[in-house]
Amino acid sequence: MLSTKTYDVAIVGGGMVGLATAVGLAMENFRVVVIDAGETPTVTGEPKLRVSAINKASQRLLQNIGAWAYLDDDRLSPYQKMDVWDKDSIGKISFDAHSLSEQYLGSIIENDNIAHALSMRAAEFDEITHIENHALDKIAFGEREAWLTLDNGENISAALVIGADGANSWVREQCKIPMTFWDYGHHAIVATVRTEIPHQDTARQVFLKDGPLAFLPLYEPNFCSIVWSVPPAKAKQLLESDSQTLERTLTAEFDGRMGMCKLECEPQAFPLRMRYARHFGRHRLFLAGDAAHTIHPLAGQGVNLGLLDAAAIIQTLGELKLEGKDIGDYANLRSLERWRKADALEMIAAMEGFKRLFEGSNPVKKALRDFGLNLVDNIAPVKTLFMQQAMGNKNSLPKLCKAQ
Repeated sequence: MLSTKTYDVAIVGGGMVGLATAVGLAMENFRVVVIDAGETPTVTGEPKLRVSAINKASQRLLQNIGAWAYLDDDRLSPYQKMDVWDKDSIGKISFDAHSLSEQYLGSIIENDNIAHALSMRAAEFDEITHIENHALDKIAFGEREAWLTLDNGENISAALVIGADGANSWVREQCKIPMTFWDYGHHAIVATVRTEIPHQDTARQVFLKDGPLAFLPLYEPNFCSIVWSVPPAKAKQLLESDSQTLERTLTAEFDGRMGMCKLECEPQAFPLRMRYARHFGRHRLFLAGDAAHTIHPLAGQGVNLGLLDAAAIIQTLGELKLEGKDIGDYANLRSLERWRKADALEMIAAMEGFKRLFEGSNPVKKALRDFGLNLVDNIAPVKTLFMQQAMGNKNSLPKLCKAQ
């Protein structure tokens, strides 16, 4: 019979949120095991399809836990400006980091680059055990600890389990935590394109009749990652068209602002759904990242919200340890749950409001959009507030996400 290995915290999921949480907890001298069904990605070859717009708050977290230094600098794309406009309309707004005396608003980074950097940082800690290529087989919760059994028969116990295993979380399903969810009725088409005109470190997004189309600047001057939200039938039609037709469509829909577009990879599409767990915490369990919530990619805030979860968990568990309290007792996790649920609901509501306002070509909506965009663009204090929000700067930030 295999012996049971004991840890303070067991993190299920070795993605960005799980690894960031592990590193931060190790810095607080917690013994942590990360259980990863896959393996650490490498950062080589062509640009990866999945990228994130990392805001300043998330960057500060990655810097403060020592992971930012491990990012592949050659594949970072800090952006200084952001242009947003409404198709066939006069509504537009532009943001420039220099107006806030900042160098840039955020960075477009491949998810694999972030996960690889975090795994490199995690490898520096004796307090972290990183188990790759093994999934969980069983999970059970007792009064004083949780028990986990891996698919190879290995047994683990921990005072707290953190479910950071993505939108289709095995942990959440096994624990029968109910979900509130709805289908956005859109698929996101993602691809890497080479543009005729250099992106000039500017993130751009146009609101079309069917949904938003974003061109996010990558690490080469003429490379952009696109995210195009369209109804499923249109996504199918676009993906089934030949590459030249799709390239011409992209060029036209983006008003030719980037010149001719050329696909650099096979585009992919995935359905967009909002998910929100009814409970983020239970006795000896806490959900984080996409396991707890998924939102519309309209403003690219999903990963930032997950990294805020990580920072809040690190802070809360560190405080509980200093106070000599049980980190797995649900009574001690309730304030953390309220904090994370409030942030997630705020973001879900904002994204839903934006989506509803900007979808369709109703003339009243269009006039309202034009008025709102141009109003914000021309009133400095309001525009500054929007920019601060886009950079992730707000009062409820965890300590690790604030400037030190």
